[in-house]
Parts: sequence; structure tokens; C-alpha cells
Amino acid sequence: MKFHAQIIKDKVQIITIVFLFFVAAICARLFYLQIYLFQTFQSKSKKNFLRKEKIYPKRGNILDCTGKLIATNKPIHNLYWQGAGTRELSNTTLKMLHTIEKITGKEITKDNKTISRIKNAEKYRKKILLASDISFDQLSKIEEKFSHSNTISISTSFKRFYPYGSFASHILGYLGRLQIDATGKMGLEKMLEETLKGKSGSVLKIINSFGTNLSETITERALSGGDIKTTLNINMQKIAERIFPKHETGAIIVMNPLDGSIVALVSRPSFDPNLFLSPILQDDWEKLQKNNPFLNRAFAACYPPGSILKLVSASAALETKIIDEDTTWNCNGHVIFGGRKYLCHKLDGHGTLTASEALGQSCNTFFYDIAQKIDIDTLADYAKRFGLGKKTNIILPEKKGLVPTKKWKFENKGEQWWPGENLSAFIGQSFWLTTPMQIACMTSSIFTGYLVKPRILQDEQILFHKIKIAEETLEFLRQSMKKVVTQGTGKNISRIKDLEIYAKTSTAQTSALHKRKLGQVYREHRWFVTYFRYKNNNPFTLVIIVEHSQKAHSAKNAAKKFLIAYKHALDRKALV
Repeated sequence: MKFHAQIIKDKVQIITIVFLFFVAAICARLFYLQIYLFQTFQSKSKKNFLRKEKIYPKRGNILDCTGKLIATNKPIHNLYWQGAGTRELSNTTLKMLHTIEKITGKEITKDNKTISRIKNAEKYRKKILLASDISFDQLSKIEEKFSHSNTISISTSFKRFYPYGSFASHILGYLGRLQIDATGKMGLEKMLEETLKGKSGSVLKIINSFGTNLSETITERALSGGDIKTTLNINMQKIAERIFPKHETGAIIVMNPLDGSIVALVSRPSFDPNLFLSPILQDDWEKLQKNNPFLNRAFAACYPPGSILKLVSASAALETKIIDEDTTWNCNGHVIFGGRKYLCHKLDGHGTLTASEALGQSCNTFFYDIAQKIDIDTLADYAKRFGLGKKTNIILPEKKGLVPTKKWKFENKGEQWWPGENLSAFIGQSFWLTTPMQIACMTSSIFTGYLVKPRILQDEQILFHKIKIAEETLEFLRQSMKKVVTQGTGKNISRIKDLEIYAKTSTAQTSALHKRKLGQVYREHRWFVTYFRYKNNNPFTLVIIVEHSQKAHSAKNAAKKFLIAYKHALDRKALV
């Protein structure tokens, strides 16, 4: 009997232990679910009725120096239908939809898919889009007819807008995504993204099981992006855009030589930043690929300077005492060096010229003679003094170009610098590569005595450093550039009344002359650089380059058109 009782007692103990084990397991599980996973389940439960949505801030504006908007935000009005909870669309509802259809021009009642979506929204009190980006005129008509309707609502957001289209597109850049929070992918839109984008906010919405919005609370307010004021003058930009030769590629820079502010910049071909704010058609995308329109030819493209470099060659010759201001030269159209004939651009020669006249006439043979007396490294040293071969430190991406030296040639070409190469180098051919921005800074320094850092933003610090060139040399260059427009290669451009003009022309070869008939890519680049002032107004430096141009005077003619238009605009007070 005792043995039987012990067995029962043991069984009870086992059952009790198993029971307690299961109770402990259940308690542990409950503890794990209710305490340890409390935050997780609370978050999941809230997601059933709470929705946290992002509030996108307005992107900051970009303005020109006069305060005109050159990149801003355009309001986008979207029309929505808010369901009322009815099972069928009433006749009144259908009449409303017919009216909206007539105002917006969008098929609603005739489109079965749209009607089905509206019925579903009506039944479950949901909100659906009827028409996007409606015009202000359409908005006004809808507000007038349905001002007291609870089923019609208008939502306004903002979309980036460039009011002047492709003007200054290489400075402004573009936004790279179609979403409302698009980011800058080029130009100032990219470089100043942090300033322009602002700070996003958030709104907390309470919804029911059908997704209907019951209430909403702003939990964090969005902060608009900051505005950016540039040195560009949109009216000067219009002139530069208008006068650039049609169907040509190249660049124009208009810069204040005193403080480095860029007031106009053209790079052709260009692009319209507005194109990237909507899906791009295949044909439009293919057109954009031609001639690399996204390349900023003013900063990020390199060209041989051609005869512009003669300003550097003359400086080196003067300061090393190879020539002086009274030096004369007789040009008969060519020189012989190493058994080879090197031609002047005027094949019958210029006759007897002073050093200043030789620069004004851009006489090649004068500089061929200098080239035989000066080392290439000496010329390179003076080129660097004028800012060539190094970046100007503008805020946008740029190339530094190339200043050839003996060391450079040996390291990159594996051979020495030959004496005959000097002749080409001293007239700006050979291996030289410069950017239009460097040429603008170099030209400006001849008149100011210092190299200034180019500026695009109004609040950028004005930085400059004095160039190591004697004032007497700079004055010689100024007088020579005056002769360019009075009796030299830029003759007749100085006849614009009340304009003080100094200039230098250049034709930069891209291949051997006999190849130029083989196609456009073998033709020469045409340069025209000028420093000018109208009456008591600020001076400006103008640089124009036209790539592979068939017309010999394309850059000069464009410069003349610019100067005339600039003068007339000032007379009309149209540049403020």
C-alpha cells in the first residue's frame, strides 16, 4: 500500500513540475512579448493607424546681381477627389466630374479605369489624383465652381524652374532626379546643395482601416533652402547669348577685371535645365548627346592659345632685354630655320615694324626671331606668371591647361626639346593648352597688375596677387593691344563711339593647314580677347572663342556685336 502511495506521490510531483515548467515558459514568453518586445509591437500597432510623411522644403532661389530670379520654384497645383463614403456615384457627382473634365481637358468619365478608381475612393473615403499640374486659369475656374465642395481639393507643391531656359546653364547646372526632393547634379545646384536644399519636416497622420485620413499633426516644420546671389547679370547674359554665332561651339566670358566677378558666361552647345524636371523623350536625349553640351567650355575645356600667347612672348623678350620698345623688324613673309621656311600669316610680309606694331599686327616672323634667342623654360616661367598652366580656383570644376617645358617633354614624350619647336611655341602653337577662364584672368592682369580669382557668388571674398611683371612691360602690352584695334588685326572695332578698347586676336591651329579641307575638326579655333570701358562705367574683360570655325572673323565679329549691344543697353539703362 505504501509502495502504491509513493508511486502516486511521484506522479503528482512530476505532473506538478511539468505544470510549473509550462507555467514558467508561458510567463517567460509573456514577459518576452509584453516587456522585451513592447517597443516593437507598439510600433507595429501604431503603423496600423499612424502614417509619418516627409514634408519637402522649398529649394532656395538663385539670383543674378540685380536680384532677378534665374533659378526658382514654380508652384504645381494638383487636383484631388476625396471620397465621401457612398457606394455609388450620384448624378450630382457625375455632373461635377463632367465639369472638371471640361475645365482640365482630361478624360475622366469616359475612362473606365479612372471611373473605377473614383468609385473605389468614394466607397472607402480615399483620396485620389484627378489631374496634375493644372494651370492657374484652370485652378481659378475650379475654385470658383467648387469652393464649398468637400470632395474636391487642391494640393500645391513646388517644382524647380529656370525662367531663362538654357541661359547660363553651365553655371546654374540642373537637378538630377524626378522626385520632389531632387538634388543638384551640376553647377551651382550641385556645389551649393547643402545651402539650397533646406531641411525636411514631417507630418503625423491618423488613418482608419480603409486608409482614410482622419487627422494630421505637423511634428517638425520644414525649413526652406537659402537663396544664392550670383555675380551674373541676366541682361548682359542675354546679350552674350544673342551674339554668339549660331550653330557654332565655343564660349564667352565677360568678367570685371577689378574684382573677378563674372557677369556673363556662355558655353555652346548648351542645354535647358528644365528638361530634367520631367521624363526626357528619347529624341531629346539623343539631341543632348551631340557635341557634349554638358562640358563647360569656359572652365573645363582646353585650347591652344595661338597668337594670344604673343603677349607672354613679348613680355619675356622685353624683360630679358632681347628687345626693347624701340626695336624694329623687317617682315618679308617668312624666316628660314633649319632649312625650313616658317611663314607669317601675311605671306607678302608686313614690312618694317616696331615691336609694338609687330604685336599689334600679330607678325609671326618677329616672334620667330625672338624664339631663337630665348629658352622655352624662360617662356614657360613668364606664362606661369600670367596664370597659365594652373587653376584659377573658381568654385566650379576647371582644367589647369598645359605649359610645356623641357622637363615636361622628356617625361611625357621621351625626347628632348628641339630648337625648332621654339618657333611654334612662341606663337602659341606646339603643346600649349589654356582655358578661356585663364585667358580672361591673364588679359585682366595686363591692365590691373594682378591676377584676380574669378568669382561667381556675390559673397565670395575678393582675392588677388600681384604679377611679377614690370609696369613698363605692362604698359607696352596695353599700347600694343590698342594698336590691334586701331591699325592691326582687330582694326575697325575701335570705331564704336565712347568705348575705350584694347584687344588681341588669335587663330589657333588644330592640325596641319593642308588638312583643314578634310572636315570641321581640322579647322582653326578663333579667339578674340578685349579689355573695354564705356565712359565712366566699370571696365570689363571679354573673351570669345569659336571652335573649328570656317569664318576667319567669327570671334571678332561676335565681339563687335557684343560691344555695340552693350553700349546701347547702357544708354537705355537696361543693364540694371
